[in-house]
Amino acid sequence: MSEQPFDFKKRAFQEMLNAGFQPVFEPEVLGQVALIEGGSVLPETTDGEIRDLRSLIWSSIDNRESRDLDQIEWAERLQSGNIRLLIGIADVDAVVSEFTPIDAHASANSMTVYTGLAIFPMLPEALSTDITSLAQDADRLSMVTELEIDATGKTVASRFFRAWTRNFAKLAYEEVGEWLEATAEIPVGVKRIAGLEAQIRLQSEAGELIRRRRVEEGALEFETVEASPIVEDGKVVRLEVTRKNPARLMIENFMIAANSAMAGFLEANSIPSIQRVVRSPRRWDRIMEIASKFGTTLPEIPDPKPLSLFLEARKLADPDHFAELSLSIVKLMGPGEYVVVRSKNDHAGHFGLAAYSYTHSTAPNRRYADVIVQRCLKAALAKLPAPYAPEKLIEIATHCTERENAARKVERTMRKVTSALWMRERLGDKFEAIVTGKANKGTFVRLNHPPVEGRLTHSEPGIDVGDKIRVRLVHADPDSGHIDFEVLPG
Repeated sequence: MSEQPFDFKKRAFQEMLNAGFQPVFEPEVLGQVALIEGGSVLPETTDGEIRDLRSLIWSSIDNRESRDLDQIEWAERLQSGNIRLLIGIADVDAVVSEFTPIDAHASANSMTVYTGLAIFPMLPEALSTDITSLAQDADRLSMVTELEIDATGKTVASRFFRAWTRNFAKLAYEEVGEWLEATAEIPVGVKRIAGLEAQIRLQSEAGELIRRRRVEEGALEFETVEASPIVEDGKVVRLEVTRKNPARLMIENFMIAANSAMAGFLEANSIPSIQRVVRSPRRWDRIMEIASKFGTTLPEIPDPKPLSLFLEARKLADPDHFAELSLSIVKLMGPGEYVVVRSKNDHAGHFGLAAYSYTHSTAPNRRYADVIVQRCLKAALAKLPAPYAPEKLIEIATHCTERENAARKVERTMRKVTSALWMRERLGDKFEAIVTGKANKGTFVRLNHPPVEGRLTHSEPGIDVGDKIRVRLVHADPDSGHIDFEVLPG
């Protein structure tokens, strides 16, 4: 009897329910969507507070399959030599008003959940992939962040305003990244638009200036490895690995610069808002121990600058194994969380980014916290009172953090399910692995190739996060998502 294909979407749907998400849009939400599709809810082009920047050569760089486009970019060289960078963010609030069914659903789920083989959007797709998406060749309303970047990568000026924009080219990280690395020809999407090649190269220059500045200030740079399942006829045929490249790094640095500027602007205007923080690492002692194995002594008190220098040195010394080291440090850092900031002296900052003020504002199609920040920005621009009382913001921030943790659990479970399907044909095989977690419920490892996570059948004494070990696969169950390894001697 032939094996039945595994129903990934059904399993992901059940995991969403188990985690307390609402994976289906309520009739009231769909009714509101129908009303939006049936008539314009956006302001007229002649609105004096909204600039018309549709003639600029805007472009987006995202995952190839992404349709919920949140940001577009444009840049120019000023006479001073500085670079003026404009980042357009989808004006979701213009369509999704507070106290509406769509807003209530978005608030409840708080984020889009990506399970690899099924996507559960925070907003109805008619919005997130169309009406509020900064799609190619479409006029869209954007919240624009304007940054002036000097030769040292410092943001010397920033401004915020609303504008009509038009995305001339939807580009993919892979094709742009390979082109910038000079390992591939210029992408067709870049070549077909006059002036876009110079645009992307100037943006790349700005991104690198921002990156260097961040590293000098102590920001931590990690090499992440993500594996996406490739499925054919209900079976996982391989795991496709995605690594950072120049295009991903460029957009990442743009978003960090924009989010930092946004947080500072709201603080300067005394608008309480939600900020994103990563506190001092919970296991700094173990990070110190790992660094000492490479001959580096980190200070007793957690400090991102010496840790950043250590990571930079290891990346140069051993780039082939830097991803393993990155994974260890990331696991020891601990997760981020949303907090409410009322003043400049009311927050803990973001340890990993070495940022004093930082928020999430650049993905309002995918994260509810970004929609809240967008509403706070509009109030500041209009010189209006803060739209949310601090107590309400605390409630929202707490919920967003809880939902983010729940989403991470769903995504992790589905990675385990797909990995178990892939690995069950490899029972008895031996692998190189790195320890990624140690708790009462067990010791967890991640294989180097393929990057699959699992648990050790027995927690060996003396093994801790960051240790490299050899393991044998002894169990892989797609139904439970459990993958078990045993430690090999030596």
